[in-house]
Amino acid sequence: MTFVRVARGAEIPAGRGRLVEAGSCTLAVFNGGDGCFYAVSALCPHEDGPLADGWLEGGAVVCPWHGFDFDLTTGLCRVADDLSISVFPTRVVNGMVEVDVP
Repeated sequence: MTFVRVARGAEIPAGRGRLVEAGSCTLAVFNGGDGCFYAVSALCPHEDGPLADGWLEGGAVVCPWHGFDFDLTTGLCRVADDLSISVFPTRVVNGMVEVDVP
């Protein structure tokens, strides 16, 4: 495992996302509230919408372009079975959000 620091937890408001660089990966990191953060692929596989600009709803991120939503723990699309995004383990250490990248 290679955890990379990507942001201060306080910099990402609860329910919101942020585009970050983690090693050679560009990711969308979301604050699910209560100290829980999620890291996923930066682009929606439907039409490359910016997932970091989306919002959280019922354990999923919703793409701001066309409303496709993806489970934050599995990456599976809840609208189209043939679409999915990558999810990456996260942790918070001393207030810093870290993401495990390949």
